[in-house]
Amino acid sequence: MRSEPVLPLQTAPIGGYAMSYTEFGSGTPLVLVHGSLSDSRYWKSQMAPLGQSFRVLAVCLRRYWPEAWDGEGDGFSIGQHASDVLEFIDTVAGGPAHLVGHSRGGRVVLEAALRQPDALRSLTLADPGLPLPGGGDERGGFRQRALALIRQGEIEEGLALFVDTVTGPDTWHRMVPWFKEMVRDNVGTLFGQALEKPEPLTPQQIGGLTIPVLLIGGALSPAPYPAVLDALSQWLPHAHRVTITGSSHGMNLGNPRAFNGAIQEFIGG
Repeated sequence: MRSEPVLPLQTAPIGGYAMSYTEFGSGTPLVLVHGSLSDSRYWKSQMAPLGQSFRVLAVCLRRYWPEAWDGEGDGFSIGQHASDVLEFIDTVAGGPAHLVGHSRGGRVVLEAALRQPDALRSLTLADPGLPLPGGGDERGGFRQRALALIRQGEIEEGLALFVDTVTGPDTWHRMVPWFKEMVRDNVGTLFGQALEKPEPLTPQQIGGLTIPVLLIGGALSPAPYPAVLDALSQWLPHAHRVTITGSSHGMNLGNPRAFNGAIQEFIGG
């Protein structure tokens, strides 16, 4: 039996934008929010397994595929994406939802949770992309370097630099064709992301969350993700933390059974 069903892409009017998403299953809504250079296809290994217990909805954030964005115009920001997710939960999910965000998507869903915690049943942050206290990023402006290569027409080199930085050396070379296609489809979003300067969140803000929180990290995830989860564990002492063995930043693809099981156990079924 196929574990990754072919799901039709649907759209919903969200904030004046035709927001695309896929869904599978029925019951309590579970909304999945992708990270950089991704879209709803990133969650292909989660849809059917988690859809056995929940109504799983995987969104494509504004300006991501299926839109072929060239970086012109507005609408690409953490704030806008958080607003879209909250409206999506209200109008499409139809009420409070379990919310999962990966990487940059983790920053988006955290913003949504801080704005409107009553819209969420729980919050799961998978290797969220957050600045560490004191600022700075030892990766040294890799987004801008990747974008510079892309502007020069060296698209494969630019995407390889980005993916290998966040996941580990030689990841791009080893990626399966569908994943590379998804990343190429979203290359234009790097123009928006390179300009992003979201307001940093304070430990006091994050520590004020009272909803159930699950923190998920890959055992092989590179810096700064383990340190980010360490900080969140301190600021959210009630949060539950799980490490996915044998996997790096893309742990939902590298070890989907463990990733799905962690979510299932955390939020029940």
